[in-house]
Amino acid sequence: MLSREDNETLTRTGPGTAMGQLFRSYWIPVLLSEELPERDGPQVRVRILGEDLLAFRDSEGRIGLVEPRCPHRGADLYFGRNEEGGVRCAYHGWKFDVTGQCLDMPTVPPETAQTMCAKARIRAYPTREWGGMVWAYMAELAGGAEPPPLPQMEFALVPGEHRYVSKKLQECNWAQAAEGGIDTAHFSFLHMPVARSEAEFAERALRAVRGYNARTMSQDHVRWMREDPRPRYQVKRHAAGLVLGASRQADPGEHYWRIAQYLMPCHGYTPSATEGQTYHGQSWVPIDDHSCWIFCYSWNPERPLTEQERSSYVTGGAVYPARDANYVPVRNRGNEYLMDRRMQKLENFTGIEGVSEQDAAIQDSQGRIADRTRELLGPTDVAVVHFRRLMLQSAAGVAKGESPPGRDDPAAYLVRGGGTIAPVGEAFDDVMRRRFGDEMGRVVPKDMVSA
Repeated sequence: MLSREDNETLTRTGPGTAMGQLFRSYWIPVLLSEELPERDGPQVRVRILGEDLLAFRDSEGRIGLVEPRCPHRGADLYFGRNEEGGVRCAYHGWKFDVTGQCLDMPTVPPETAQTMCAKARIRAYPTREWGGMVWAYMAELAGGAEPPPLPQMEFALVPGEHRYVSKKLQECNWAQAAEGGIDTAHFSFLHMPVARSEAEFAERALRAVRGYNARTMSQDHVRWMREDPRPRYQVKRHAAGLVLGASRQADPGEHYWRIAQYLMPCHGYTPSATEGQTYHGQSWVPIDDHSCWIFCYSWNPERPLTEQERSSYVTGGAVYPARDANYVPVRNRGNEYLMDRRMQKLENFTGIEGVSEQDAAIQDSQGRIADRTRELLGPTDVAVVHFRRLMLQSAAGVAKGESPPGRDDPAAYLVRGGGTIAPVGEAFDDVMRRRFGDEMGRVVPKDMVSA
């Protein structure tokens, strides 16, 4: 369990909070590029880390992320006109560019407008487009300093046709959603099919893991997770976060290893992909303390994604739910995830369709902010304990002026998670070297391009 003070620290990310300052020390995704499809197109409201902001793409294709209030009379620039290099307020025509600089004050005499424009600058955060997403750096940059490099995450380095990105709304605090990704033990129950025979189980196991390649998540993998609900965890810290290995008994003489990655401050790679298969990841970005955007991405370093893969991600498969045009899952808190009690009795453990939807239901059920002071943790919670320790220690370090893990080491993010079969008794480092060629899962990029 956590103390009440530590739980508050872990979960509060607004301006002036310790965890909020940690998040602001990194580049984080705030939008999908597809949400700003055209130059001089409509502005988009953005709420991130408890701040209300406005995003727009200017005439040159640059993206601005600015405070939404005009400093003249406080009008909302969302109602302004995006034109010729900036957003013009609809009230009196003051105009602002992607850096927050006021470009024009048509209601002010020309002889004083230049001086007043300098005073009228609005807050603006640096942005970059990277891997189909818009990233922002929201820390204060003193004296014209440059933000750190972008994290070299593999999904953003592969050619565009090798990846798919989207996002989904989650109606709870970011930390319990992230802990759900780290806690790979829960598959033995939360995502488990119910069946009266092995043949029925095999059919339902494949349906339960829709969107994953059959070699990545086969009925054998699901069966091993059903038969061994007590994975043994190995957790190691590296320059950008944690590598988290969990082994289960597989067929005689073998262990089934599922290896996840957690990368600072809020990125996680799933533990399922076998060698040569498509990888999946998620980034849990706080909207405020009671909700978050989960940015989802899938990539294959060796080949373009197939139309079948893309179709499954669009309609709900792997880490993606069925969702509407606003990225809100069809099954959500408001409709109790369309839970079907008959299905729960006869077909799967929850009565809810979809791995992503099942995750959301149980994470949301912990409350808008989980009360970790009342927990009773066990051996399969080791990974969650390491995650909390990493986040709290890192936030305390930033408060002391220390550089947080990975921020200044972009190459440390070039790692993979995934699954493998290994002989019983093989050490975790040896499993990692055999699966990834490196004990931390580090990748040497081959034939990649930044995009």
